[in-house]
Amino acid sequence: MQLYKYFILLYLSLIVTNCGNTNTAKQSSLSINTTVKSLMLGDTLKLSINNPKQLEISNISYKINGKAVDNNSVLNKITLGEKIITATVTVGEKTETLKKSIKIFNNIIPTIYTYEIVNTYPHDITSYTQGLEFYNGELYESTGQKRKSKLRKVNFETGEVLKNINLEDQYFGEGLTILNDKIYQLTWQAKRGFVYDVNTFEKLKTFNYGTSKEGWGICNDGKTLFKSDGTEKIYFLNPDNLTEEGHLEVYTEKGKIPSLNELEWINGKIYANIYQRNGVVIINPNTGGVEGVIDFKPLRKLVTQHPELDVLNGIAYHPERETIFVTGKNWDKLFEVKIKKQ
Repeated sequence: MQLYKYFILLYLSLIVTNCGNTNTAKQSSLSINTTVKSLMLGDTLKLSINNPKQLEISNISYKINGKAVDNNSVLNKITLGEKIITATVTVGEKTETLKKSIKIFNNIIPTIYTYEIVNTYPHDITSYTQGLEFYNGELYESTGQKRKSKLRKVNFETGEVLKNINLEDQYFGEGLTILNDKIYQLTWQAKRGFVYDVNTFEKLKTFNYGTSKEGWGICNDGKTLFKSDGTEKIYFLNPDNLTEEGHLEVYTEKGKIPSLNELEWINGKIYANIYQRNGVVIINPNTGGVEGVIDFKPLRKLVTQHPELDVLNGIAYHPERETIFVTGKNWDKLFEVKIKKQ
């Protein structure tokens, strides 16, 4: 019996020992060393491998979000936000992949802008404005709320509705943009957008979203559609097949800017409403860096105060007049403004 107990104890001891060795073998001693957790645009990212066991490494290659970089890379041709650094390390005959995240911030402090009111026009107080855009001198508007969402063309000087269609009751309308005689309109949480003929308002196509969470704002630069989803991300959409072909993250020198809403392309920059802030940020579309901030908060006091009054939303640039038109959700006024440095 004693001999039997001895063999049982020996067997259990071997099991515990072997399990411990197996777990240790699976754990890598290598890791990526960046010395810092965050950097600014233009900084040099210095990469190395922590190698406490002094393993013989024959090859190392680095990538940031899938793009090859050197171990001393100047971050001047990169978008901002959270990035994944990948190191492919060869030790002997084995190759190991290491990963580490890092955040990249903008390298400038945003310029603060104020505005001058040029004109004030009437606006439908029942319109929960989500998208606003001029096309060939005509103003187009998308409005929200279920059972109240609309797409319309408006005479901006008089407020007269020139053309209107109502969305189906289940849809909550969001932003719109117009490219090559096609209107692209988003809906909020249905993960669905619509394409219309700009002249007839005939619905040409329905499209679904990709990885973007919701539909908020949309604009275009003449080639690409830019879409927001209420986060700090702006997605690139192919206007032909409406697929998402990447995104950028919007950051200042201090951190990310979430709740990006209505978008407008103005002279090579993306202007974006920040939901519930009554302000607009000016974004570099190449990096996602915020270069300016416009405080439109005082405008809300100039409209009729009523229970349904909501935040500023709606930016439309008039290229011939070189002015910006802004309004809000259930505002009875449309303001034509010129921005200037504070």
